[in-house]
Amino acid sequence: MFNMANKKDKRELTDVLLSAQKLYKPSKEFQKNTNFPDYEKTLKTAAKNPLKFWEEAAEKLSWFQKWDQVLDDKNKPFYKWFVNGKCNLAYNALDRHIENNPKMHNKKAIIWEDETGRVRKFTYLELYKEVNKLVNAMKNSGVERGDRVAIYMPNIPEIVFAMLACAKIGAMHSVVYAGFSAKALADRIEDAQAKILFTADGSFRRGKIIDLKTIADDAVKQAKSVKKVIVVKNNNAKVNFNKKVDIWYNDFVKGFSDVAHCAEMDSEDPAFVLYTSGTTSKPKGVIHVHGGYAVNVLQTMEYVWDVKGDEIFWCTADPGWITGHSYIIYGPLLAGITTVMYEGMPDMPKPDRIWKVVEKHKVNVLYTAPTLIRAMMKYGAKWPQAHKMPTLRLLGSVGEPINPEAWKWYYKYVGKSKCPIMDTWWQTETGANMLTPLPSAPLKAGSACKPFPGIIADVVDKKGKSVPVGKGGYLIIRNQWPGMIRTIFNNPERYIKTYWSQVKGSYFAGDVAFKDKDGYFWIQGRTDDVLKVAGHRIGTAEVESSFVSHKAVVEAGVVGVPDPIKGEVIKAFIILTAKTKPSDELKMELKKHVRKEIGPVAVIKDIEFVEKLPKTRSGKIMRRVLKAKELGLPLGDTSSLV
Repeated sequence: MFNMANKKDKRELTDVLLSAQKLYKPSKEFQKNTNFPDYEKTLKTAAKNPLKFWEEAAEKLSWFQKWDQVLDDKNKPFYKWFVNGKCNLAYNALDRHIENNPKMHNKKAIIWEDETGRVRKFTYLELYKEVNKLVNAMKNSGVERGDRVAIYMPNIPEIVFAMLACAKIGAMHSVVYAGFSAKALADRIEDAQAKILFTADGSFRRGKIIDLKTIADDAVKQAKSVKKVIVVKNNNAKVNFNKKVDIWYNDFVKGFSDVAHCAEMDSEDPAFVLYTSGTTSKPKGVIHVHGGYAVNVLQTMEYVWDVKGDEIFWCTADPGWITGHSYIIYGPLLAGITTVMYEGMPDMPKPDRIWKVVEKHKVNVLYTAPTLIRAMMKYGAKWPQAHKMPTLRLLGSVGEPINPEAWKWYYKYVGKSKCPIMDTWWQTETGANMLTPLPSAPLKAGSACKPFPGIIADVVDKKGKSVPVGKGGYLIIRNQWPGMIRTIFNNPERYIKTYWSQVKGSYFAGDVAFKDKDGYFWIQGRTDDVLKVAGHRIGTAEVESSFVSHKAVVEAGVVGVPDPIKGEVIKAFIILTAKTKPSDELKMELKKHVRKEIGPVAVIKDIEFVEKLPKTRSGKIMRRVLKAKELGLPLGDTSSLV
């Protein structure tokens, strides 16, 4: 690690404070068997002609009509991909497998398990029939091309049926995580003007039943656009039932044919709207389309996740987030592989549940979040070590920067020092992995490596000028890519202002990062997750990583609090390991540890030991909530708060 901070340095952007430079290389045998064994050559080939790279990617899918033009950039920033091409997202994820390859009929598409131990499995043919019955039922209820359909369900197979059915009809699905409040759900339904809501009687979480139906009922009272509520009987909980509006899912699809027509959509027709978590402002309805999104996600399945057609893929996210859209549902199905779905907590009834699922279902690829990894670290290495998990060959991380200590634990105890970790940076708006290693790449613990092939990323200052190696700045994407956001639903002005007004011609990610001497990117946090201490701007992720590198700390959240001399000083909220007792001596030890790791610029004013940290449903620490409580300010929008 290295320290570039000094008293005379008045840089306005984030200083480079912490990084690990050790390279973790895949074994020669592993590298030889990857889809793209020569990492640097793969990047250079795509960089020579990105449009050719994406056009060749598009040719892997089925099109009702081929495109006239790969990219239309005349009306910037409203870019269009595969112009005049006709396709359908659901057709490519499902129908084409059934129509073109009889061997796919009996192949497992979904393996589902829940906290209670229930298991359900669906072959591609069974999934195809379930989706078609739902398509016909929805059409019979008046759902048409261009309509919006809200989905508020647990991580169960029916959520896949509903999403694919919407896409097949040409309606836009709007999936809302089944942990949001009634008001948050109502706000999203109202903004999208959804006419149908899918929900369930309840879901399981830590042995308890979460009453989703009551929440859905409250939301429908507030959102007047909903005319029908379809309810999945997931756990036989007793719920209120309004027969004028509500209908059980099984009754809704009963008697309908399992053959259905697939709408031919324009490549640029919207496939879905997905609302961001709203941690900083009113949720934004991000629009993704049928053509470019499918092309982009499938390409990452082949390049990042190294799929060859027979993998069992487990992304531990929820379909309510873009990670779930792209890597629980659409990505695996587009690639024709098996996806694992799990409803509940991964440490129930014991801390080895996640490893039992991997072992039981012979998972090959595990894609999870640093939050979950750190939670597993707290329980100790004995739990993953008790399971051999011989089928596991690739690991992934997503959601926030992973601190080096968690990365190393994941690599050593879960991957047995044999499974490369694909530490991915991307966003709801990008649709698919953007900064990421490939399995053949040398890795650095805590780095998202380099841009995905065909992506041109950079770190710049406020004027949009590239900053030197080792200096922090704003992360941008200089070129376009097929899976990119097309607009914000009913708010194109906000789309332009949020993403395209800061650096002319480039996508502004809203994250702070730096590049090291090898061209590896290090994400340091959001632009609003930056501390300014004595003239130095310090990424919260850097300070939190230094805390977590101490053996007594499991997780940390830091915020800046006003100081009359230094401008801001740091307040830390720390979760300790189960065996560690809080003390004033430990506080002093941790302060010294951070000073040693980062330097005197990291002034820790106070440390508070806590049991939990406020987080979004996707696992990101809500630092503004910590700060608001500390300063006695209003909490603002907490609809995404766990």
